[in-house]
Order: sequence, then structure tokens, then C-alpha cells
Amino acid sequence: ARQGGDTSLRMDFSGQNENPQVFDTSANRRAKVPLDDEDDSVSDEFDALEVFDLIRDIMDPEHPVSLEALKVLTLKNVTVTDGKFVHVYFTPTVPHCSASTLIGLCLRVKLHRSLPAHFKVDVEITPGTHLQEEQVNKQLADKERVAAALENHNLLAVVHKCLLGAGDDEDASAHAG
Repeated sequence: ARQGGDTSLRMDFSGQNENPQVFDTSANRRAKVPLDDEDDSVSDEFDALEVFDLIRDIMDPEHPVSLEALKVLTLKNVTVTDGKFVHVYFTPTVPHCSASTLIGLCLRVKLHRSLPAHFKVDVEITPGTHLQEEQVNKQLADKERVAAALENHNLLAVVHKCLLGAGDDEDASAHAG
């Protein structure tokens, strides 16, 4: 049994960005449509806002706030093309952020779990916003590296903790371990 805080699910990002600017995102939400009011006979494609809604509440691995609240994620950096390609740029809060690969991994996992299987998902750092942009993007684009990272139980636990902020309690516990 663990005592005190759950330190096994924390990674050390000390000194990275101790006091990031947090933005109010409450006005950016669209009204939820009750399931009874949806018309099942209408088929529509995913749009950028729907994809953004899937990832906006993922928690930052270092701070107890969402990626949207830190402006790591913005709607303008999410695109959906041809009904099957999703591209997400994310912007680290500091150019030397060591959590960037972990943030990108969280985004990939959430989108992979949430979107239909026919979607191709690309997640990249917003150009010019990170000192190791090319290396991080290469890691995030490498399916074998991503799969290997997700086999690491400690890393996967951190990913699940970040996703819990996205309302994935049931999803994350189903995939833990």
C-alpha cells in the first residue's frame, strides 16, 4: 500500500515552468446536445471542433490544469481533412519543456482510443516553439517507438493520469496495465 501521495505516477519536471500562465477557457465550450435530441439518421464527418473537444481536457503532466488552459492546445491548431486525416499541433509552455514527448504521447493515445480506426493521426509540436522540435516530432511519428513507450507500465500510468482529466475514468482504468 502506498502512503502519502501517489508518487509512482509523477515524473520529475522540476524547474521546467513552475508558474505557467493559465487561461480561462470556460467561454470556449459548445452546448452539449442530449442524446435524445440527436438525429441518428444524419451522418456527418468529424470536424476540428469535435476532435478538439476530445483532447482539450487532457491534463498537463506537470501542472494540475488542462492542456487547453495552458494554451498548449488551441482549436486553430487542429485540422481534419478528407474525413480521415487528423493533425494536431501542440505548443509547449517553454521552449525546453522536457514533458513535450509525454504530452504528444497523451494526445496520440486519446485520439487513437476515441476516433474510428480509419483515421490517420499526426501529432507534432507547433513549428518554432521547442528547442528539440525535430527530435520530439520524430519520436511521436514513429509507431514502433510509441508502441514501445506504451509497454512501459510507469509511463503508461502517467499517460492514464493525464487522460483522467479528460473524463476518461472508465476508459483509462480499462486500459491500465
